[in-house]
Amino acid sequence: MPARAAAQLVAVAAEAKMCTRCSLYKNATQTVFGEGPATAKIMMVGEQPGDQEDLAGKPFVGPAGKILDRALADAGVERKKVYMTNAVKHFKNEPRGKKRLHKRPNRGEIEVCRYWLGREIALVQPRLIVALGVTAAETLAGRKITISKVRGTLIEFQDGQKGTVTIHPSSILRQPDDASRRAAYAGLVKDLKTALKLAA
Repeated sequence: MPARAAAQLVAVAAEAKMCTRCSLYKNATQTVFGEGPATAKIMMVGEQPGDQEDLAGKPFVGPAGKILDRALADAGVERKKVYMTNAVKHFKNEPRGKKRLHKRPNRGEIEVCRYWLGREIALVQPRLIVALGVTAAETLAGRKITISKVRGTLIEFQDGQKGTVTIHPSSILRQPDDASRRAAYAGLVKDLKTALKLAA
């Protein structure tokens, strides 16, 4: 029942806004819950919201999100039909003057937040989950993952969901030169095209 699942997602998102299950809420503006249709065939899971996502309260709206939007379009995937979320729902950061520097969530924070991700997966029931980056991949798989060994292939995640793994779009921004960025971006588009076929 799509309407029922959509209503339940709204209710769970409201519940997550009050989350104090770990200490990350103390340094973040707000919970950034997932977004997208309850009928989505594809769910994309990143690591955590960044600075702009934390301020907007929406996933993948910052620089990495813009790269992902472009890659999705180039791969023939409509973003509005994809459910987008993160393994961790609060922005883990370290204040430095006026800036807030991204910090990788630790295993304990990821495990605690798995509660919310599990509820999203149970309600959306996507045909395929795309893990963006190693943190998301290892959260979903429950084991160590080497992206270069499994990217673009169909794997089974911890709770039996079918999934695939690719790079996080933020890694493209960290490439040292234009040629490296182009190559990394082309790899992401290729993986997203594969995901679209696997979810068909």
